Amino acid sequence: MRIEDFQWTREPKEYSIKDGQIEIVTLPHTDLWQRTYYHFRNDNAPVLQMETEEKYFSFVVKTDFTESHHRFDQCGIVMYLDSENWLKGSVEYENEEYQHLGRVVTNGGYSDWATTQIRADIKMMWYRFSRRGDDYCIECSEDGSRFRQMRICHMSKGADKIRFGIYACSPEDSSFKAVFSAMSMGACQWRSHDGQKPDEE
Repeated sequence: MRIEDFQWTREPKEYSIKDGQIEIVTLPHTDLWQRTYYHFRNDNAPVLQMETEEKYFSFVVKTDFTESHHRFDQCGIVMYLDSENWLKGSVEYENEEYQHLGRVVTNGGYSDWATTQIRADIKMMWYRFSRRGDDYCIECSEDGSRFRQMRICHMSKGADKIRFGIYACSPEDSSFKAVFSAMSMGACQWRSHDGQKPDEE
């Protein structure tokens, strides 16, 4: 992958890109969320993405969020198509005891958040984002080798050209430095289903 192929959807005030590593310093009150439960819409998180029409691929990135310290501080992977259609996967700081390993899928302006609690001392996470047509899979790994499934979803506007990459934000009154490295894109590692055959259309 070439970092030159990535473009800012929203450029952060403070960041650096050097030797294959990207650092983003978040601003307070930045987030991605649409309507559900909280009844507000936040659409101002920094997003760095590349475009592709490739239908089958996997994208991997390592995230370091050692400096996260306030509720909902987060950084991870994203596929941001427009303000009402996107998905993201990240670790969100909660308190000194635990964090939320979360994934949000937003179709048609409503966000769906699913979480798993993980230890608060975990400060690095790899993500693998895979595409098969207009279906998507998010996986995570604590060592960069053994990935486990976080979410399988369908994106209603994800059938043709898409944009995907990384993001970081601090929804409350906070700021921290998020570090991204080891980005790669290759053949789809999300294997085709070998069980029940698809329904005939």
